[in-house]
Amino acid sequence: MHATTGDRLLVHGRTVGQHDHVVEIIEVLGDHGDPPYRVRDDSGHEAILSPGPDAVVRHAEPGKRTR
Repeated sequence: MHATTGDRLLVHGRTVGQHDHVVEIIEVLGDHGDPPYRVRDDSGHEAILSPGPDAVVRHAEPGKRTR
């Protein structure tokens, strides 16, 4: 998994009733776009995340990255 700042991470719900969760990648802490990532959700909460196989990177469009 490779990402850059400004990409979004879609984490699929793993159990019935658990919804998908989308967060913005605000910092890449690994080498060459690899995890872990510092992420921020819509409420402003920040966390360090090393996504598993239930996550997908949604790359930002060129020119729309935050940094």
